[in-house]
Amino acid sequence: MDKEIKGRAKGGIARKESLTPERRKEISAQATAAKKQLAMLPKATHGSSDHPLTIGAVEIPCYVLDDGTRVLSQRGLQTGIGMSISGGSKVGEQRLVSFFASLLEKSRENIELSARIEVVIERLLNPILFRQPIAGTAFGYEATILADVCDVILASRQNGYLQKQQLHIAQQCEILVRGFARVGIIALIDEATGYQKDRAKDDLAQILAAFVAKELQPYLKTFPADYYEQLFRLYELPYPPIGNKSWRPGFFGHITNEVVYSRLAPDLLPELKKAASKAERKTKLHRWLTQDIGHPKLKEHLSSIVSILKLSRTPKDFIQNVNIVHPRYGDTKQMDFDSKEGQQP
Repeated sequence: MDKEIKGRAKGGIARKESLTPERRKEISAQATAAKKQLAMLPKATHGSSDHPLTIGAVEIPCYVLDDGTRVLSQRGLQTGIGMSISGGSKVGEQRLVSFFASLLEKSRENIELSARIEVVIERLLNPILFRQPIAGTAFGYEATILADVCDVILASRQNGYLQKQQLHIAQQCEILVRGFARVGIIALIDEATGYQKDRAKDDLAQILAAFVAKELQPYLKTFPADYYEQLFRLYELPYPPIGNKSWRPGFFGHITNEVVYSRLAPDLLPELKKAASKAERKTKLHRWLTQDIGHPKLKEHLSSIVSILKLSRTPKDFIQNVNIVHPRYGDTKQMDFDSKEGQQP
């Protein structure tokens, strides 16, 4: 037996059945347009109300949008400076604007301050509507507005433009100003949201994308003869090699990986090895460097390495000099340059 439909569901069905086909089509089109408009809004990739920006005892929900913009929630900005948050987002926006509009009227003769207040009002009138990480939308402001808001409120107090019942707002701004600097606000938000970890990963990915080619590059003579000649000299080996002039000790490969590829860019060596391992046949690592960035950087680096080789008297001198001029990226351990094990790059 079918369950009887009651309450709102019954009313909804009745309303739907009373609509004309044209009206149903219009409502459907409006819903589709609303979904499309929602999808076009910037989305917060990092942040939540559970991990606010904390400055002293003040907590302000903060987010990082998909274009990298750091924002403070509108309500968070209100409470952060000590204003009440009753009412919806529009009421909150109006309350903020009304407060600064009153300061603007009082500061008309102070041209410099009134100009700064007008800038703040303009920014407050244009909040950013964005999609929250999980669900729903929210209004926010670009993070550095907090510094500007505090600046003009404190300047207004100094000039006697605040009413007695508004002085607590200036006191709150004073606390905030002590807790952050204009540049530091970005770092504070990145830490609160966890964005700094992904930002570092993205930066590394961009570096590797610039250096590592997606396909094998044509062979180009890259390593100068001086490079190998100086290595032979350093390890007291006859140069050119007797019998086979193209022969090189296998441990030269370890040296090249350590002093060249490991110091061109962070994590470059494993990325080059990964690219080379996918090839059908073994190839030189430098053939996986991009021609516009990777190869020029390699040649520039090799020129410096050759100069260091010429100035070094022993393998130990060499590695010490390389460490001074080209510090190692990451946590790569220092290798033993007296070892003659390994393979040719």
